[in-house]
Amino acid sequence: MRPFRSRTLRCLFALSLSLQALSTQAQAPRSEPIPIEHFVRADSLSGLVISPTGKYLAMMAERDDADALVVLRTSDLKTISANNLAKGDRFVSLQWSGPERILFSAARSKGRYAERDELFNWAAINADGSDFKRIWVGRGNEFAAVASTFKSGYFNLIEAPGGDDGKVLVSQYIQRNDTWMEEIGQIDTFEGKLQPISRTPRLHCDVAMKLDQPVLAVCPIKQGARKRKGKTDGKFDDGGEEIHRYIGPNEWRLVKTYTGAAGRVSLRGWSDEGHIYAQHDDGRSTRSLGTLDPLTGEFTRLFQDPVADPAHLLSTNDKRGTIIGVVTEAGLPKVDIFDGDHPDAALYGSLAKLFPRRLVTPESATRDGRRFLFRVGSDQSPGELYLYDRDKTQASMLMRHREWLPAERMAKTRAFSITTRDGLKVHGYLTIPNSSDGKALPMIVSVHGGPMGVRDHWSFDAETQLLASRGYAVLRLNFRGSGGYGDAFEDKAYGQWGSGIMHDIIDATQWAIDKGHADKNRICIFGGSFGGYAAMMAPTVAPGLYRCAFGYVGLYDAEIQMKKSDTAQSEQGREYLTRALGATPEARAEISPVKRAHLIRIPVYLAAGADDERCPPEHTIAMQKALIAAGNPPEGVIIQKGEKHGFEKPENNLKLYTEMLAFFERHIGRQPSMPPSALPVAAPSATAP
Repeated sequence: MRPFRSRTLRCLFALSLSLQALSTQAQAPRSEPIPIEHFVRADSLSGLVISPTGKYLAMMAERDDADALVVLRTSDLKTISANNLAKGDRFVSLQWSGPERILFSAARSKGRYAERDELFNWAAINADGSDFKRIWVGRGNEFAAVASTFKSGYFNLIEAPGGDDGKVLVSQYIQRNDTWMEEIGQIDTFEGKLQPISRTPRLHCDVAMKLDQPVLAVCPIKQGARKRKGKTDGKFDDGGEEIHRYIGPNEWRLVKTYTGAAGRVSLRGWSDEGHIYAQHDDGRSTRSLGTLDPLTGEFTRLFQDPVADPAHLLSTNDKRGTIIGVVTEAGLPKVDIFDGDHPDAALYGSLAKLFPRRLVTPESATRDGRRFLFRVGSDQSPGELYLYDRDKTQASMLMRHREWLPAERMAKTRAFSITTRDGLKVHGYLTIPNSSDGKALPMIVSVHGGPMGVRDHWSFDAETQLLASRGYAVLRLNFRGSGGYGDAFEDKAYGQWGSGIMHDIIDATQWAIDKGHADKNRICIFGGSFGGYAAMMAPTVAPGLYRCAFGYVGLYDAEIQMKKSDTAQSEQGREYLTRALGATPEARAEISPVKRAHLIRIPVYLAAGADDERCPPEHTIAMQKALIAAGNPPEGVIIQKGEKHGFEKPENNLKLYTEMLAFFERHIGRQPSMPPSALPVAAPSATAP
């Protein structure tokens, strides 16, 4: 790997673009607003992966109750097979284990805002839909091994080489004599049998391989809550990582330990040339990308941005695994090529010039690297997928995501940054409705979930576009704690839910007013999950700033979260909640919106999923009761049957956003501007499925 250097790419390939779009559906006339149904409709196809020989394309098709695996023939996009998952299951991963064999994992959905169940189901199937084989089944707290070679435990995929034999490399967690161990092995996806290779030096290691032999293992030492006098104080004791070099079967040698000032490292991949890529975080700045020496475990930095972490890694399309650049997203996406001499660097530069104001990212490639898929997307475009043929120097469009939403009618998103009242620089996005001068607009402050580790992006967001299509400016902020800006930035959220984070959101709202983008008397706040929390909390911190508030699958009572959420069902989850919400009932009460309902003097609407495990509906019921007791009953309450942490069914999302838009219209829509003190308080109503 060559040392870091950046230069402008001027080499343009002679690429011809032939558009082979899928069927286009009827669109609303330009004089009419695009129907809500078009925004809440799921993107029907995603996760496109080309087969090792390039003969097929496999993809995930989202359905109302479960996903389907669809295989197309590359030459004419004819459907070869389509197979549905079990009801309620969603895809987690999809890859080719051979020229005709597909390995995939699926899990039970917990809602649009929640990660999917980590106890995946694994299975394999041929491209034509034949020879289905269950590899692994895991549900709840029980594990069930399907193949006789498996013991009780679970496994993670390390690599799917895509060879003719259909074999993949995995790490398997097994329990023997009440002791958990992790083994590296090779699974035959036709037979479902495991051939062990070696145990890892510790549990939960990331392993770099060369062919079928381990090279290096990056293993966490320990992580848990720091305790004083037998009780957690809400602080984490992070033990760091150990780097082990493979000596032989079940033999490893410790070569490097990363703790304290040495920071932390995590494996990000490896190449055929012997490069082992890792990410380093010193806990004080952003994460850097570099390589680990397989003999010493020493980290050598290749790239670090002063503001943002690497968001995407740009690998070569020759299937050798070489990383030549990164994409960062402090605000707008920025591409940095640090191996500019590699032939693919010029190719990336050429493709980028063909798609101005859009981000080009690679998706997957054939075994020989002669054909590869790449995605083109932007704030206005949900994305297009292209197939590039090196021999023909030709890129052909295969499909357009959400083709029923015309890009030319979508609103543009601007990036901005502000310095908050305590001197912290934060970044965000402002979406301005089309045909608007961006001045004195009604505005929705849309707060993302998390709050730690989650973030907003410049890329296409259907919810934002729906709001903008109705004439609202939409402000989204990556407040302290948001992901993508380093661990130190994320850690700033702990102990700051009701103060520092709220101040960031309020300061960004005031920035939009001061810049003339927002009418100060026509601003509402909305969010889901933690965003729902912020929608209730921010108006209590800044009375009079917001005209209305819509809380969606929110957390409103810290004690409910500590007792009833799925997070609270594990020791690690309880440790996180203690650190995030407070170590004492008094501290948790201080940040709970239900305890501050008397300070909310604006119209409120609440919505929740009846089966939400992450933020149980008891939160919404408690918030409703607190507002009623305070003399400000919510205008509406939805407790939607069959939905979890973020609605998934189109009909329920249609109902949700129809109610939401009507709510915003009543208070900041097409009406004369009024000060918040003149607002009427509506009578309560409630809707359940």
